[in-house]
Amino acid sequence: MKTALREQLRKNRKNRVKRRVQRNKDKFRLTVFRSAKHIYAQIVNDKEGKTLVSESTMSPAFRQQMKGGGNAKAATLVGNLLGEKAIQQGIKEVYYDRNGFIYAGRVKALADGVRGKGVKF
Repeated sequence: MKTALREQLRKNRKNRVKRRVQRNKDKFRLTVFRSAKHIYAQIVNDKEGKTLVSESTMSPAFRQQMKGGGNAKAATLVGNLLGEKAIQQGIKEVYYDRNGFIYAGRVKALADGVRGKGVKF
């Protein structure tokens, strides 16, 4: 599949998810971005336009426990670290904005890691 087509399909999925998430802005939004080598996640307050909690495979807390970041095990660890930070901030329920990425592999592993710490989607 050509890169331009693949990117357009992801953008279409992203817009569908974005419309669903924007209907109810009472909850915070957990957004995810994944690249070939890393995965990034943050919880955002859309009313104020502020990032409340963030975690990635580039963060020092992650680097103390693991070196690489391009697999499902790393995504689960990022999800666990993000879930711990969210619970400490008092965040118990969020919307999961997968940012157009298909809910499988690393995106699913990150979600499972956050759920494992007690944050509900």
